[in-house]
Amino acid sequence: MTAKEKQGFGLYFLLAFGLAWLLQVYASLLLLRDGNAAAYQLLLAVSMFCPLVSVLLVQKFWLHQPTGISWRPRLKGNGRYLLAAWFGPAVFTVLAAVLYFAVFPSRLDTSGSWLATAYGGQWTPEALKTELGVTTTSYLIQYGLLAVTLAPLANMIPAVGEEAGWRGYMMPRLKERLGLLNGRLLGGVIWGVWHWPLMLLVGYEYGTNYLGAPLLGLVVWCVVCFALNTLLDILYEKTECIWVPAVAHGAFNAIAALPQVLTNPADTYYNVLGPMPIGLIGMLPMLAVAVWLTLQQMKREEKN
Repeated sequence: MTAKEKQGFGLYFLLAFGLAWLLQVYASLLLLRDGNAAAYQLLLAVSMFCPLVSVLLVQKFWLHQPTGISWRPRLKGNGRYLLAAWFGPAVFTVLAAVLYFAVFPSRLDTSGSWLATAYGGQWTPEALKTELGVTTTSYLIQYGLLAVTLAPLANMIPAVGEEAGWRGYMMPRLKERLGLLNGRLLGGVIWGVWHWPLMLLVGYEYGTNYLGAPLLGLVVWCVVCFALNTLLDILYEKTECIWVPAVAHGAFNAIAALPQVLTNPADTYYNVLGPMPIGLIGMLPMLAVAVWLTLQQMKREEKN
């Protein structure tokens, strides 16, 4: 990169973080002060476009260069990667829950206690079943099917705002300067830190009262982001289409929280461990695949 391109790369991070953090902090204040969950969710969705907006500002108006992001769909020969993007998050979510409950079988709760709490204090598991026909099984089936059918398409729209910035723009430059492994490590940490205001202010992902809070959650989240960043980066490398990692990102957002239904609300203290694939134990299958694929890629590059 030229000196001006390096300046532009730094400006990208300043904008991507600055704009998003302003939105995240304001959204958190609205939620904490006014209980305005709708505005909170809307501002979070808007903040996901900050990386893309930052790329456009830097490349188009500062450097006067094309973004280098590949948007054109290339379905021919990429079918298996699209399938991996669409269904891979569901596989990792199931593996996370299986592993977590294998380690902590006593925390598996199929009684519907989590649902009763989620629906409101006036409900009991029995009332949900008799009056609404909602059980743990019916909820898992309904939202599980939604998460692997329509949700990836719907969620990829806001997700592409992040994917264009992180995987489309940031990762090629980090890998060029630092190498494959170090680039993916740093990229994951950067992506993780980008979420920290939400985690510290409103308990994004793990809540506010959990094991090792808040430090353990901040660290675990960065490791999760390294694993997910690696897999999304591989999808972009293989397909040369930013929409494919956007589908995977959207699918992950749709299904990752589903295993909470199998826990008791009293066990939210252990959310940082699992059963979701963002927990310290739950993320291990995803992390293992990400590391293995990176090491295999490094070996192939050394041979060439």
